Amino acid sequence: MDTSILDKAIIFAAQAHQGQERKGKNLPYIVHPMEAVAIVATMTTDQEILATAALHDTVEDSPVTIDEIRREFGGRVATLVAYETNVPKSPDRTWRDIKQEAVNRLAAAPYDAQMAAMGDKLSNLRAMYYDHKALGDKLWSRFKAPGGKTDIAWYYHALAQALDPLKGLPPYEEFVSLLDKTFE
Repeated sequence: MDTSILDKAIIFAAQAHQGQERKGKNLPYIVHPMEAVAIVATMTTDQEILATAALHDTVEDSPVTIDEIRREFGGRVATLVAYETNVPKSPDRTWRDIKQEAVNRLAAAPYDAQMAAMGDKLSNLRAMYYDHKALGDKLWSRFKAPGGKTDIAWYYHALAQALDPLKGLPPYEEFVSLLDKTFE
């Protein structure tokens, strides 16, 4: 199996996220994209989808652009990464507007983009679940959601609906199970 695109994506992502830490943790940021890759690998061996999982936050959380992703990894990977990239914040758009747009984009996304997104979202939800067990409701102040836990719960339940085509796959089922445990 040719893993060159995934190998290149992992190195590219590690360089793009160099010096960044995972929010609220003392961990290098790259740990999150690598967990996303591991999750996606339970659903597919498609190297471009796995590369997308590695690269999913590079455009949103580093100076990397979609055009750079396209030049380095091709049109399909760039398109898949774009499904995971939130539009930049602006004063006339609320947190909920931005998140609703992300939910709508993923609901309309092709199946391969939804698999890549599930890697990201499940990794995030796992972290929230374990951090909530350790920190309790103090966890919710870590996020920019104005309504705290209520808004975050709304967003993750909306993601479950948007990613419903993945129903039956173990990562989706774990995601749904963690929703109830995290936001009870």
